[in-house]
Amino acid sequence: MTTKPPSTSQPAATPPAATWAGAGAAPVPLWGDDFNTDPYAIYARLRRFGAVAPVEIHPGVNAWLVIDYQAALEVLRDTATYSHSPLNWSDPVPSDHPIAPVIQPRPCAIATDGAEHRRYRQVITDGFNMIPSHELRDRVTRLADDLIRDFAEAGEVDLVAQYARQLPLVVFNDLFGLPASYATGLSRTMARLMEGGDEAADANEELEAYLAELIAMKTEHRGADLTSWYLDHPNGMTQEEMAHQLLLTLVAGNEPTTNLISNALSRMLSDPSYYSTLTNGARTAREAVEDVLREEPPMSNYAYHFPRRDVLLHGNWIRTGELILISYAAANTTPDGLPTGPRTDGGSHLAWSAGPHQCPVKHSALLMAVTAIERLTSWLSDLELTVPREKLQWRPGVIHRALAELPARFTPITPGQAGATPWNRQSPQEASVAYTESSP
Repeated sequence: MTTKPPSTSQPAATPPAATWAGAGAAPVPLWGDDFNTDPYAIYARLRRFGAVAPVEIHPGVNAWLVIDYQAALEVLRDTATYSHSPLNWSDPVPSDHPIAPVIQPRPCAIATDGAEHRRYRQVITDGFNMIPSHELRDRVTRLADDLIRDFAEAGEVDLVAQYARQLPLVVFNDLFGLPASYATGLSRTMARLMEGGDEAADANEELEAYLAELIAMKTEHRGADLTSWYLDHPNGMTQEEMAHQLLLTLVAGNEPTTNLISNALSRMLSDPSYYSTLTNGARTAREAVEDVLREEPPMSNYAYHFPRRDVLLHGNWIRTGELILISYAAANTTPDGLPTGPRTDGGSHLAWSAGPHQCPVKHSALLMAVTAIERLTSWLSDLELTVPREKLQWRPGVIHRALAELPARFTPITPGQAGATPWNRQSPQEASVAYTESSP
């Protein structure tokens, strides 16, 4: 066994044969029914390997999974040792492989290092800085009301398919400066891309076609939107760079936000400490979102890295160019001796990642998720799940923690009823005051 401290990453010219706990062990599959049903049981099994475990993320595609909080921080912050560019992958998958759309070289912020990464990242941060928080909240509110009106009279809803999956897409489509009709069909495309199945390559092509049309329209006619701001940014991107930058914005903004909304709602609607009725429940939507970020992060295993040289990571030799993934889910839930339940320490977590590649617009994502939940539960104050949370189905995929559906029921509301409704586009508080003042 190595005598090096387990909390350091050490280079080595010629690594010896592996002598750690995982030597000769078959990689643990992070796919199939067992993982989809209960990934946390798999993470618990992986802890026997220590801070880093050998895994298989797709049949025949192996990786190292970092499952320890401190080890994850080391990899995320050490840009001298670990590259974020798939160009450094020693055993890359073919371009038509189901994993390729989410781990492949691209001229964008997520797949580059150093000055190139900073150049792309600045375009994103500067673009979102052009959107005041109150304006983003108003957009989310308006578009959430549009979706709620579609099912408010039914008395039942799948909160994934009809709300959580739709809302981020229509918000980003709006931020890009396109009419709502362009968002039609995007939700299924995004789902196929993130699940990494046989249709992932086709989904990738569909997204690229959507973005090509978007860029063509905005090149001809600028507007007060993200696309135009990206196009006019002084960092000056090519057409190819623009397409990939917008693709990253859409993918990174949609899937995590969808899962954050639906995962938080599933908790709120199954635990009275979060939410029971409009007048009952001590914990807020913001607290539910923070609990999800720590305990059930929307992006479970991602932040791919590739060692620039052979390294010793917490006692484990990893060869140059081997794929390393950070398990936000496992690292966030590393046993720490603290009791379960609400925490007073803020519950540090890695759901937004860390280091130079941490989420550049986490405040916008948080605002979107909390506003979406608050808007829904304000209009439909007696929402309840029709299936116990422990029986809910999860979508396949190693990268995300995503509900397949979230069926719920509620008392229907109609356009003509007295009091607040989403058809009048007022907040519930404003509508209630207006109704009270107009009453005899």
